[in-house]
This record gives sequence, structure tokens and C-alpha cells, in this order.
Amino acid sequence: MKILRRKLIVQGLALGAGLAVSLGMASTALAEFQPQKPIEFVVMAGKGGGADKAVRLMQSIIAKHKMAPVPVTPINKPGGSGAEALVYMKGKKGDNHTIMFTLNSFYTTPLRQPALGVDITTFTPVARMAEDTFLLWVNSDRKDINNVSDFVKAAKAKGNGWIMAGTGKSSEDNLLTDFLNTAYDLKMKYVPYKGGGKVAKELAGNNADSTVNNPSEQLGFFEAGTTKPLAAFTPKRLPMFKDTPTFAELGQDMVYFMQRTVVGAPGMSADAEAYYVGLFTEVFNSDEWQTYRKKKSLQGDLLTGKPLMDYWKNEREIHKNMLIKMGAISG
Repeated sequence: MKILRRKLIVQGLALGAGLAVSLGMASTALAEFQPQKPIEFVVMAGKGGGADKAVRLMQSIIAKHKMAPVPVTPINKPGGSGAEALVYMKGKKGDNHTIMFTLNSFYTTPLRQPALGVDITTFTPVARMAEDTFLLWVNSDRKDINNVSDFVKAAKAKGNGWIMAGTGKSSEDNLLTDFLNTAYDLKMKYVPYKGGGKVAKELAGNNADSTVNNPSEQLGFFEAGTTKPLAAFTPKRLPMFKDTPTFAELGQDMVYFMQRTVVGAPGMSADAEAYYVGLFTEVFNSDEWQTYRKKKSLQGDLLTGKPLMDYWKNEREIHKNMLIKMGAISG
């Protein structure tokens, strides 16, 4: 009886210890963040552009594989070259259910508009999903333009009547237009539109003379034979456009990428940040995202946490110097 009683006591202690561990694990699990309502996924650009397409693909990946317990809802806020989105996110301080997908206007717009009171280092770094590429494009109807030399000749002849369509004042497209004007002594007129999709359509419809669209924005028109690339702002030729030279090959020191990054609201909780980092790491590693990266000529590894914040700070300084050089802001 004593032996049996002792055995029961030992079993009881083990059960109690196991229950305590189990309860502790449950308590930890309960402490971890799980979204309780739909997640707002703000896009700093209009519909149809590279950022918008990427967000809607990520939304579909999350839904298809049931990666989140709630819906993810894209919301386009393209106003003011991303100012609308930045101010909206700033007002969501402490919100664990609002994230944003950024362009390089994440850097340039706060620099150009200090009155917004936006400090990008207060935002929560989640995941850099890619760096997008840029090419110089013209309409395929221009049989007289088959390379950058032809482009320069035609643009010079037309002077400020040559229209370069882009996605906002002092945006990425504006910076590249300014570079081309300076490098080749051109006087192209930069005309901003809301979103890369709209810009691509303007070129396809011959309402603009050129663009510096991302591949994802211009790809449909390229595949249809409506538009053609002349040169890429990349270190090496893009596999998708192997016959298209880089500006570096043409003697111009200009390489430029656009971040495609998921950002959390300022003051997001550490648990929520960890949740979104895990979620978008899973999205990044999905077959669908990797296929999309390859198809759209996207570059760059996944970045999260402090390395991502350091990347933001470095890119902000680079863009500050570019804006000073083009006269958009004072030194």
C-alpha cells in the first residue's frame, strides 16, 4: 500500500508539474499577438502600379495558405506623393492592425514636406520584400528610337515639349528624369500621375514620350509589343531584358532601386511586430512570391528588424543628397 501510495503521489506531482508547464505554455501563447480584426494594408500609390500589384498578390498568398486568421484589406492612399498614406499611418500610432507597403517616397516625401511631421524612424520595420528595378521606356511606334543615343537625339530635338510621365513630384521617377536631363543635357518636361499603372497607360497610348516604369508596371504592354525598353538603371542586365543594356554599360554612373517594404504603424507592440515579421517571412518564402520576384525582375534579400531600420536611415541620407542636388530641398 505504501509503495502504491508513493507511486500515486509521484504521478500526481508529475501531473501537476506537467499541468503547470502546460498552463505556462498556454499563458505564453495567449500573450502572443494574434490579429482580432481585419488588417489594413495601406498602399502609398494608386491602383495598377507596382506597389499595388505586389500588395494584392501578398493578400492572395496570405488568404490562399490561410496564413492569417483575419482578412487583409488593401487600401490605396496615393495623394501627395505618399503624404496621404504617411499622415494616415502617423495617426495610427500604437495600432496593431495597420501596416503599409512603401516606395522610396517613404524617404523623399517627409524630406520635401517637413510640415507633415513624419519621422520614418518612428515607424515599425517589418520586412523588405524586394527592391524593384527601373528601365527607360518608349512607345514601340517610335521606329526612330532603338537605343539611348536615338532617345537623346529625339528628346533634344523636342526640347521641353518632350513629356516624361512619372508618379509624383520629386518622386523616384522625377529623380531619374532629373538625372537623364543632367546627364544628357536634355530639357524633358516631367508630368506626374497617380500611380505607375496610369503612367504605363499614358506611354502605351502615346500621351507621353517616355517613362521610367518598373517592369511589373510596363510588362503587359511590353509583352504586347506596345512599348520597348532602352536601358536599365541596374548594375547588371536583367535576365528578362537580356538585350537591354544598363546605363553603366553606356558610361553613366547611375544605379537605382525602389524598396518594396512592409512597414508597421509607429508604436506597434513588440508582439505584433514579431507576428508580422513572421507572417511576411512566410510570404517571402512562398513559391508564389519567389515566382513573382523572378517574373518581375525584383532584386534584394529579405530584411527585418535593425538591419531594415539601418537600411532606411542609409537610403534616407542618399535621397536627401539627391533632392539637394536637384534643388528640391535646401542643404
